[in-house]
Amino acid sequence: MSLTTYGTRHAQALFGSLGRLARSPFATFLTVLVIGLALALPLALELLVSNARTLTSGVANAIDVSVYFRQGVPLAKVRELAAQARQHPGIGSVTVISADDGLKEFREYSGFGAALQALQENPLPHVLHVRPTAEAMSPGALAALRGYLAGWSEVDTVQVDAGWVQRLNAIVDLLKRVLLVSAVVLGVGVLAMVGNTVRLEIQNRRAEIEVVKLVGGSNAFVRRPFLYTGVLYGLAGALIAWIIIAVAVLVLERPIASLAALYGSRYVLAGPAGREVLALLGIGAVLGWLGAWVSSTRHLRRIAPRA
Repeated sequence: MSLTTYGTRHAQALFGSLGRLARSPFATFLTVLVIGLALALPLALELLVSNARTLTSGVANAIDVSVYFRQGVPLAKVRELAAQARQHPGIGSVTVISADDGLKEFREYSGFGAALQALQENPLPHVLHVRPTAEAMSPGALAALRGYLAGWSEVDTVQVDAGWVQRLNAIVDLLKRVLLVSAVVLGVGVLAMVGNTVRLEIQNRRAEIEVVKLVGGSNAFVRRPFLYTGVLYGLAGALIAWIIIAVAVLVLERPIASLAALYGSRYVLAGPAGREVLALLGIGAVLGWLGAWVSSTRHLRRIAPRA
């Protein structure tokens, strides 16, 4: 078989499938809509995870490790230990806050300035504010960093303000798992939907298939238009899913931006990028083809040529 003949047969199968779908627009639309809704949910969860990751991308800079020294430790010793800490691979920056600076700041912002005048001596210790590096943000790395700082004999207490960060990371990890499970479950649903639709079409065209087989048509030849039908269903469903998500992002974009502005943020909701849209179309086409192949292969074997 020449390449031209091979391409012509595939083109005939493709356009024949398009024609059959166009002749029943309402049924085709309902099938495509169901597939689109099934594909839209994983895409929405993926966007939720990616936007959450973007929103919390600066979380590493929000984690503070506060090192409180014992009373009586000289400030020169504190600065010496701060210089030593800056050489640690898990530490990004170290800020020294002397007891005098701490008392001055507390007097300005606490509202107890007049009462603090009665103190005979400064009750506050020297403090180091330590910012871990991005590589030291895991619970194990933070625990090791805390042990390193607490190992100094001059240190009284080490406080790691990372509990809320760990909870936030746990929520993002949970969303990733929900995304994976929903993608698998709804992907199986798309396969079942396309497979059942192809099965019904095979039953409706049973007499035609028997005649084609009688004149020598192979199962591969008979199956070809059904495979194109599945691919078209998958592509159209993916397109519907993209439209649903794009409209949802358009509707939610301004309210979310207004809410973020109330918290002093310029965060803008991000919709699906071009790469994500292409991946969605590819996944839809593959699921449609696979569902059609499984269904048509199974049911065409049961149809014998009519004598």
